[in-house]
Amino acid sequence: MKVQVPVHKNNDYEGTVVDLTYQGNGVVKVDDFPIFVPNALPSEKVLVKVTKVTRNFAWGKVMEWRTKSADRADVADKKLLQAGIAPLAHLKYDAQLKFKQRQIQELLAKAHLDDVKVLPTLGMDDPYHYRNKAQVPVKKVRGKVETGFYRRGSHKLVSTEDFVIQDPQLDQAIVVVRDLLRKFRIEPYDEQTGRGVIRTIMVRRGYYSQEMMVVLVTNSRHLPSKDDLVKGIVAGVPELKSLVQNVNSKRTNRLLGNEDHVLWGNPAIHDTLLGIDFTISPRSFYQVNPQQTEKLYSTAIKAAELDGSQTVIDAYCGIGTISLAVAKHAKKVYGVEVVAEAVNDAKHNAKVNVIHNAHFVTAKAEDQMAKWQEQGLKPDVLVVDPPRKGLDDQLIESASQMAPQKVVYVSCNPATLVRDIQRWMDRGYHVAKPIQPVDMFPQTTHVESVTVLERTDK
Repeated sequence: MKVQVPVHKNNDYEGTVVDLTYQGNGVVKVDDFPIFVPNALPSEKVLVKVTKVTRNFAWGKVMEWRTKSADRADVADKKLLQAGIAPLAHLKYDAQLKFKQRQIQELLAKAHLDDVKVLPTLGMDDPYHYRNKAQVPVKKVRGKVETGFYRRGSHKLVSTEDFVIQDPQLDQAIVVVRDLLRKFRIEPYDEQTGRGVIRTIMVRRGYYSQEMMVVLVTNSRHLPSKDDLVKGIVAGVPELKSLVQNVNSKRTNRLLGNEDHVLWGNPAIHDTLLGIDFTISPRSFYQVNPQQTEKLYSTAIKAAELDGSQTVIDAYCGIGTISLAVAKHAKKVYGVEVVAEAVNDAKHNAKVNVIHNAHFVTAKAEDQMAKWQEQGLKPDVLVVDPPRKGLDDQLIESASQMAPQKVVYVSCNPATLVRDIQRWMDRGYHVAKPIQPVDMFPQTTHVESVTVLERTDK
């Protein structure tokens, strides 16, 4: 039986935008039926053409603005709104920060946790040009080698030279490489045929060190005009310290392969975070906004209230960024991470920084927590910084058996954070302080936050 909905494809509807979704789309309702509209902001009166209809909602595009929001920002390059690069660029920055705070507040309210307070989001003085890493696809567009970004929800490349949220030095390096690929007629990889050479250009730059790395991700080991290409990149990127070829011969969406060849310079670059030196290789996970990462980690460390006598576990420790920062303030730190290369990087970073009280293990965080619990390890503080899917229930169960006095939860997804807060509460914990959001990705809808949970039965 066909469900009747009040809107039809290609028809125009007039309405007022009543909300902004967590993906940054405006919501217009027709007889309570939601139409999701990119580039539309709450309170705006708009004429919307419906472009797609499903049983529960529709998509539309603005044909005309009858009124515009006072929070609307001018976007010089409309292409940015079509990508995942800067989907909130049309919203003024102070309104972005409020939107991120409200995301967490609304999810808490839905979970009947209204008594948990959320502080204003910690933002940036300059919310542009902050990314220290770029991963840019290379494609042939109308017979010419182009770099840019994929239009949201497609594999259609939109060419651009200014990514707005990336360090301008990265944008310049990408143009240098693109022009050399054109000059030496090096073909981009074609997903349909599996032929071609260059798949992706990755560029990293140390915020404090200003050291640059360029990684050419290729379809095979063979790199045509290799010597000329290397010479051109070295001449064109003055801060270059590392030029690497990464081979990814699999027909997959995975960005990097498992094979690295140093074409020039060093196999890694360095940068500092909270005064600690980190070695960054092509496949290292390293936070892309160092200024805000320092705010985020400082907030987490301050929340842990360490005085040098505590034992701390850092679940999902990565290359040791939080662990090593915490180690300065703790008696002993145990870090666990599932990616073996990241654990090797963490051990190396501990050694380089002469930090002896941090111990790192390669394992799934939930499995290792169960093991540590069986071994009788008694942490005073647990720090968790999980991926978007949040914490595994087994981890929460094992951790609560260890009964740390404090859990410091660094979250990148408000929905799983709120779910996990409820799980901790079921096991005798409560939210001890207002949640602190931190804007790690200005111009996007993402929000990180720090939540402190404490044992209720002290």
